[in-house]
Amino acid sequence: MPSIPFHYVDLRTFCYETEQVTRVERALRTFLPEEFEVTRAESEGHHGDRIVVLSARVENADGVRHVLSKLAELPEFDRLLGELDDRVTDNTELFLRLNKQAAFRGTVRRGDGITLRAKVEAYPATKEAAVENAREALGHAEALDSGDDE
Repeated sequence: MPSIPFHYVDLRTFCYETEQVTRVERALRTFLPEEFEVTRAESEGHHGDRIVVLSARVENADGVRHVLSKLAELPEFDRLLGELDDRVTDNTELFLRLNKQAAFRGTVRRGDGITLRAKVEAYPATKEAAVENAREALGHAEALDSGDDE
C-alpha cells in the first residue's frame, strides 16, 4: 500500500435554515469512511438565522485513502491534477470545493457547498514539494481505498 503524504483532510459544510441537517450530513458523509464522526457546531447568520456547521477531520491513513479515492471519482479528475499549482498554498495545504447537492445524491462533483482542506506532507515544507507529493498521491487515488468500507 503506498504511503499517503497527507497529515489530515478536513471537510466542512454549512446547513442553512432551509436545509435538513440529516440530509446535509449525508452529503458530507459521501466523502467519509463509514461510521466516521461528524462534529456539529451551531452558529447564527447575519439575519439571526440558525446555521449548523458540520465538519470532520480525517487523520488516519486508511481514512485519508478513502477520501482521496472519492476524489478520484470526479469526472474532471485529470483537470484537477493539472490545477494543483493553483490549489496548493505556500503553507502546503490543498483546497478544493465540492458540490453539496451532488454529494447528497452520492455523486462526487466539484462545485459549492463542501470545502476540503488537506495538509500535504512536504520535506522541505515548500509549495513545490507539496504539489509534487499531492500529484503523486492523487495520481494513484483510484487504487487507494483499501475496500474496508464494503
